[in-house]
Amino acid sequence: MPPVLPYVPEFITVHLAGPSTPAPNVTVPFADYVKNVASSEIYPTWDDNALRANIYAIVSFALNRIYTEFYRSRGYNFDITNNTAYDQAFVNGRSYFENISRLVDSLFNDYLRRPGFVEPLAAKFCNGTTVTCDGLSQWGSQNLARQGYDEVQILRSYYGNVEIVNNAPIQGITSSYPGTPLRRGTSGPSVVTVQVMLNRISQNYPAIPKLANVDGIYGSRTEASVRKFQEVFGLTPDGIVGKATWYAMVRLYVAVTSLAEL
Repeated sequence: MPPVLPYVPEFITVHLAGPSTPAPNVTVPFADYVKNVASSEIYPTWDDNALRANIYAIVSFALNRIYTEFYRSRGYNFDITNNTAYDQAFVNGRSYFENISRLVDSLFNDYLRRPGFVEPLAAKFCNGTTVTCDGLSQWGSQNLARQGYDEVQILRSYYGNVEIVNNAPIQGITSSYPGTPLRRGTSGPSVVTVQVMLNRISQNYPAIPKLANVDGIYGSRTEASVRKFQEVFGLTPDGIVGKATWYAMVRLYVAVTSLAEL
C-alpha cells in the first residue's frame, strides 16, 4: 500500500537548479510544466507517435517524483528540479510549440505503469546520441516512429511491459503526512499505511518486528516496531510517528520497493 495515491496535481513546484543549489522555485500548472519540458526536450517536427511516446514518459517521470515524494520526503520544498542531471529540462518562461501544446492538452493526465501496480513509472529517458541510458532514447523513438511503430510499441521497446492509465483524476497536491503524530491509541487509515510500510521495510531489515495484523490500530506491537525502526535508522526511539519518522519510512519504503527506479 503506497503512502500517496497516484493522481495528476493541478500544480507542480519546480526548483530552478540542482536540489542542493540555492535557486528560486516556481509553481506552474502541471499541464504547462509538461508543455515546457516537452518543448525543451524534443523536436516539434518529429512524428506524432514519437511525440506522444515522449510526452507519456515526461508525464510519468514527473508523477513518479510526486507520488514517491522524492524531494519533499527529504525536506525540500519542491517537487522536482530543472537540472537534467537529476530530472527533466524546464526553461522558466519559455514558449511552447503549438503541436506539442495540443498533444499535451490531451495527454497530460495519462501516465505509464507496470501491470499490477498503481505507481507511475519512473520513466527515464535521454537523447540517445550524446547521452545514452537505461530508458527511452528520444532520437531512437523518432526512428521507430518512422518505421511505423505506434506510441505503445515505442514505449514497450524501451520499458518492456507497460500500460497506459488514461484520464487520471486531477486534484490539489497534498503531503502524505497526516498532519499530527501517530502514537499508541491512534487508529485509522494513516496507521494502516504505517503498518504496511513497516512490514515491507522489515523484509529488508529483519530487526524490525513484522506486524501480524494490519488493522489500523496503533497498539503495543506497532509501537515496538516503530521504536525498532527508529533505532535502526538513527531517529529518536520514542515509538511515535512524527513527521521525521513518517518521511524516513516513506524514503525506505520507496527504496525497498524500487518505486523511484526504472
